[in-house]
Amino acid sequence: MASYSIYVIELSKTVWSESAKFRRANPQYNGVSECLYVGMTSLSPEQRFQKHKSGAKSKKGFKISSYFPEKYGLYLRPSLYSEYNTIRSKQEAYRMEEWLAKELKKRRYAVWWN
Repeated sequence: MASYSIYVIELSKTVWSESAKFRRANPQYNGVSECLYVGMTSLSPEQRFQKHKSGAKSKKGFKISSYFPEKYGLYLRPSLYSEYNTIRSKQEAYRMEEWLAKELKKRRYAVWWN
């Protein structure tokens, strides 16, 4: 049975100045905390981060890397997600990804998730 993980990538703050879409998604942002990307994966968070940074494509040629972590991703932030892993189902991982993203937004981080 596959297991899943959620992960958090710290993004360069230039995402804030360069992306109106990112700013619109984060009206709560205080300008002090970090900009983050929250995702879920069946790989290890480290492997998934490397796929983001490489701009990986699927076997069918479709891009599987999200724009924000590919362009602005700096490093993983395990202190923000490791306590929530390992997750047994994909559905639960999607729920946990959304929950964690919303929790981090409540703490006034700027957050993107898919």
